[in-house]
Amino acid sequence: MISRVLSASLAEHAGRRVTIAGWVHRRRHLKSVSFLVVRDRAGLAQVVSADGELPPEESVVRVTGTVTPAGQAPGGVELTAPEIEVLAEPAQAPPFDLYRPVVAATLPTVLDHAPVALRHPLLRAPLEISAASVAGFRETLDGLGFTEIHTPKIVASATESGANVFGIDYFGRRAYLAQSPQFYKQTMVGVFERVYEVGPVFRAEPHDTVRHLAQYTSLDAELGFVADHRDVMAVLREVVAGMVESVRRRAASAVEAAGAVLPAVPAEIPAVHFTEAQRLTGEDEPDLSPAQERWLSDWALREHGSEFLFVTGYPMSKRPFYTHPDPARPGYSNGFDLLFRGLELVTGGQRLHRYDDYVQALGGDVEPYEGYLQAFRYGMPPHGGFALGLERWTARLTGAANIRQTTAFPRDLHRLSP
Repeated sequence: MISRVLSASLAEHAGRRVTIAGWVHRRRHLKSVSFLVVRDRAGLAQVVSADGELPPEESVVRVTGTVTPAGQAPGGVELTAPEIEVLAEPAQAPPFDLYRPVVAATLPTVLDHAPVALRHPLLRAPLEISAASVAGFRETLDGLGFTEIHTPKIVASATESGANVFGIDYFGRRAYLAQSPQFYKQTMVGVFERVYEVGPVFRAEPHDTVRHLAQYTSLDAELGFVADHRDVMAVLREVVAGMVESVRRRAASAVEAAGAVLPAVPAEIPAVHFTEAQRLTGEDEPDLSPAQERWLSDWALREHGSEFLFVTGYPMSKRPFYTHPDPARPGYSNGFDLLFRGLELVTGGQRLHRYDDYVQALGGDVEPYEGYLQAFRYGMPPHGGFALGLERWTARLTGAANIRQTTAFPRDLHRLSP
């Protein structure tokens, strides 16, 4: 392994001579001494030098020095009597100062210069929180007996839902970027019973809003042998709690840097039926508007002390064909959304599992779905699942006003680079 000490561990080596490596975060020159702040993946370390000639910001350096107590330095120690080796110098200065605590640049400037802009601790923090969230997602589902799968992102037909798709040329044939792993994860319930996937999905919908992307990361899960959608909701509750705990445990410094407020996940997340949600909001539309989602979230916090709310029983007319209807109220579904801080975060529900039910739901036009329907021809258990948008989740945790602030290299209606 590389022989170096990370900034966060320097205090453990007080009095010893060690080597650190990273980027020059900031230089400060006083009358008789100079300070160099080095940034690595764990944080910041201060170097004290008598040499007035220090490499410029964003130079990559390796520094060997003595770890010396210093109350004003990051971590309470600094490196003295340093030997500084420059491994690479920047060809030009960054578009804005990365050492300043507040980012002065506009969001377009940040996105245009993402490879360097994301080095800023504040801009990096949401990505650390995102990574910790995914780790918690995987850890929780692994503990519940799920198997991680990896499904194709190039598909032969655009049949999963009503969402628009991106068409591509596939060796002279028409193909599409996958809108979701839905069909494949259902199929794999017949193999492993419980599966999950973390991967990109693509939506060619011309939304130009702060909450939509053309490509985002979807956290998907599907499980067999459910009684109904409430079993899926119970698993989702465990997943959300696991993600919050993972962020708390793995990304504490990023949470602090981003000013994120982690939610308390109730032992049982409150739920309202769609018809009750409509009654509460005084609306009578076949789906919830963003304003209704915000109102219902405020209501859940006020009445139940919960930042999470399940809305169940959406009309079948607003759900995909594979959704299982409510046996007691066939016009409504055994489906749900999870609202979090005023925004729909998760969509899920129970699926149809009998082949004949699919034939009926598709009006007998099964030919475009032949590959998908194979699994149901050979027996599938009652099952259900959900999909959670990672960038929306991170934006809700951090309070980001725009989902692009929680995405490393966003793809939207206008942006295809860097």
